[in-house]
Amino acid sequence: MTGGAAATVLGLLAARGESLAVAESLTGGMIAAELTSVPGASRVFRGSVTAYASEVKRSVLGVDGALLAERGAVDAEVARQMAAGVRRLLGADWGVSTTGVAGPDPQDGQPVGTVHVAVAGPGGTTSGLRLGLDGDRAGIRSESVQAALERLLGELIENERTQDTEQNGGS
Repeated sequence: MTGGAAATVLGLLAARGESLAVAESLTGGMIAAELTSVPGASRVFRGSVTAYASEVKRSVLGVDGALLAERGAVDAEVARQMAAGVRRLLGADWGVSTTGVAGPDPQDGQPVGTVHVAVAGPGGTTSGLRLGLDGDRAGIRSESVQAALERLLGELIENERTQDTEQNGGS
């Protein structure tokens, strides 16, 4: 599936001495499984929270209850708060999250295939990505895992460029 992206992410984090935590909703632990299938993942991967229920998103990950009540769980800001929350909860440098609708039915007024991925990095910075995926439940979940790992990889590379620029005194 995405073994290459998982291995690359883990390798970059290990080289930098940084760690990762994951908060998953629709992917139900698939990102954690993908990461832990890579030998040596324990050097970097701190753990994960499968926050399938909105109450778990609120009580464990610290997602704002009013936000969940107003917008539902399938929301970009919910994804950002999940990523920041798991990063804080598990003491990781980086957090990544997924929330969305894998199907077969719409949820929170959102159509099947609506997925939000977020990455929280050092210094509390977060970024998000909204996906509109087609396919069956298994395909949507699988593509969500790939998108989350690729988004994290992109953020790691961008963060590295920013640090290099800052250390070398400009562009």
